[in-house]
Amino acid sequence: MDQKQIEEIVRSVMASMGESQPQAQAPSPETKCSTTQCAAPTGESCAMDLGSAEAKAWIGVENPHRAEVLTELRRSTAARVCTGRAGPRPRTQALLRFLADHSRSKDTVLKEVPEEWVKAQGLLEVRSEISDKNLYLTRPDMGRRLSAEAIEALKSQCVMNPDVQVIISDGLSTDAITANYEEILPPLLSGLKQAGLKVGTPFFVRYGRVKIEDQIGELLGAKAVILLVGERPGLGQSESLSCYAVYSPRVATTVEADRTCISNIHQGGTPPVEAAAVIVDLAKRMLEQKASGINMTR
Repeated sequence: MDQKQIEEIVRSVMASMGESQPQAQAPSPETKCSTTQCAAPTGESCAMDLGSAEAKAWIGVENPHRAEVLTELRRSTAARVCTGRAGPRPRTQALLRFLADHSRSKDTVLKEVPEEWVKAQGLLEVRSEISDKNLYLTRPDMGRRLSAEAIEALKSQCVMNPDVQVIISDGLSTDAITANYEEILPPLLSGLKQAGLKVGTPFFVRYGRVKIEDQIGELLGAKAVILLVGERPGLGQSESLSCYAVYSPRVATTVEADRTCISNIHQGGTPPVEAAAVIVDLAKRMLEQKASGINMTR
C-alpha cells in the first residue's frame, strides 16, 4: 500500500465522519517544540542530541526536593539514575536515549576496523578462520583458530620466543581498538622494554576470540601473551577494552581460569595509559611466578 492509497483511505474515513480534511502543514519552528509539550523544568528537550554530554547528564525527576543532590548523584555514575517516570512508564527522553544507546551498541558490534587504519598504525594484519562479521558472530569456535595464511605470516614475520607477545584484536567492539590504541600500545611496549623484557612483534588479528592467544603463544614460543581486545559493548559504552594475559599458553591445556583479565579500559573507566602501567607490572609478576590467572599469588 503506497502513500496515495493511505491518504485516500484517511479522506474517506474523515468524510464518513462528517468532518472536513484540513491540508497537512509542517509545524512552524514556534509550534514544533512548545514548552509544555517537550521541555520540562529539568531541561528535557525534543531537540537534544541523544548522544551528547547534555543528554547523559539530563535529570528527569520533576520538581525535585533537593536538585543538587540529584545532580551530584548523576555525575557520580554512568548508570541510568534520576530519569524520572511518567506514571508507571519511563519518560520520553529517557526511553529515546535508551534506544539510541542500544542502536549505538549494535552498530559497534557490526562495524569493521578499517584496513587503512591498521596500515596507518604499521601493524601486520592476520585473520582467524572467520571470513566475515556474520560468521564471526555465529561461529565463535572458528574465531579461536588462526587461518593457514595467518600461521605462515606469523612464522615468517614475527620475532620468535619472546618474553611477552602483545596482540590486538577487534573482538566485539571496533571502537574500543581505534579509540584507545594510541594511548595504550605505545606506553605498554615502552614499559615492557624498559623492564628488560624481550617483546615480540605486535600485530592485529581480525575476527579474533580470546582463546586465539593460546595458539599464537604456542606458535611463537612466547612465555607470556597479552591480548588487547574490544569488549562486548554495553548501553552507552562502546569503547571499553579488555586485556587477557596468560602465561605459557597451550591450545590443549589452557583454560579460562588460567587467564588474568583487566577490563573496562577506556576514558570513563581505567584510563588506557594507567592500564598500560598495570599490564607491565602484571607481565613482570607472571614471568617471576611462572603463572597467570588463579595460579598466581598476590
